[in-house]
Amino acid sequence: MNLHEYQGKELLSSFGVRIQRGIVAQTADEAVEAAKKLTEETGTGWHVIKAQVHAGGRGKGGGVKLAKNLEDVKALSGQIIGMDLVTPQTSAEGKRVHQVLVAEDVYYPGDSEPEEYYMSVLLNRANGRNMIMYSTEGGMDIETVAEETPHLIFTEEIDPATGILPFQARKIAFNLGLSGAAFKDMTKFVSALYTAYVKSDSSLFEINPVLKTSDDKILAVDAKVSLDDNALFRHKDLAELRDLREENPIEVEAGEKGLNYVDLDGNVGCMVNGAGLAMATMDLIKQAGGDPANFLDVGGTADAARVEAAFKIILKDPAVKAILINIFGGIVRCDRVAQGVIDAYKNMGNIEVPIIVRLQGTNADVAKELIDNSGLDVLSATEFQEAADKVQEVLA
Repeated sequence: MNLHEYQGKELLSSFGVRIQRGIVAQTADEAVEAAKKLTEETGTGWHVIKAQVHAGGRGKGGGVKLAKNLEDVKALSGQIIGMDLVTPQTSAEGKRVHQVLVAEDVYYPGDSEPEEYYMSVLLNRANGRNMIMYSTEGGMDIETVAEETPHLIFTEEIDPATGILPFQARKIAFNLGLSGAAFKDMTKFVSALYTAYVKSDSSLFEINPVLKTSDDKILAVDAKVSLDDNALFRHKDLAELRDLREENPIEVEAGEKGLNYVDLDGNVGCMVNGAGLAMATMDLIKQAGGDPANFLDVGGTADAARVEAAFKIILKDPAVKAILINIFGGIVRCDRVAQGVIDAYKNMGNIEVPIIVRLQGTNADVAKELIDNSGLDVLSATEFQEAADKVQEVLA
């Protein structure tokens, strides 16, 4: 589950991570009041207006603006709220902006020049350990840095038995070229950031940039936070931060029905039980000349109600030209799945796209007989290649 920047910063701050302070606003008038309050609390004269959407590259799309007075705050907030923000991480249609973060200006003059760094905390899947990835090249796309100057990207792996150790935090500060007060502040920042990551059961923290201010304070200017969905039962307060407006409505509906669904851009709908089989089925569709329109795992209890719900979800996509149902009957019997398909087909009626059903496993022969004798416009298959051939046939 992704958080907005302002939510991510609130989470970091609760664990002692210094952040760029800000107040979220839903309207231009609220933004002005937020700016006034920030000026009273922080003394900031200028304010940064940031669109709050689940996408990076907001500045490139016009979603981050600097306001030098209250008139600017109102005008810029009014422009950003309600716009369809297009960034490198959104679709061509963009994302509708419902709120902005009015943040303090932290690039104030002082004894030294502000410096920007990149820092993220994530799981290294190669060895099952968390790691901190960081670079002196903050404020830039980390992909560009990795491609053009890979030697400027550092990683620090954390032993789960000990957590982050003091020498590791010092090593990170040293590699970023810090000294004095900034060095000490960075070690505190890194330790608090890692603690926040672990305690919140997150899957990704990305802070870009981490800023060294002109008076040697270290703080998070941005915050991209992704929480592990599987751990949200331990964090009821964080689960309540979910913003459904930022998510695919079909994926939200599927989740409410207990279906694991990911929307894709293809033309063949998939209904499968088991993530591994789902991935193999998507490969099968590609080999047959089609493109998968979704990833949909109905789980081990593919009864009539669940199959019908899956059908309705798949058919919400107008690009779907065929549906491939690929079920392995291990926990659930194939004949029960077949009867579920038949019942769902009859209940829904008027399904205009061809359906290929491959059932393999317990009672697969009985299932095929049920499908073949149902009188419905459903093609049955028992082998992978046979299903592939039928997909190819209906797409031709």
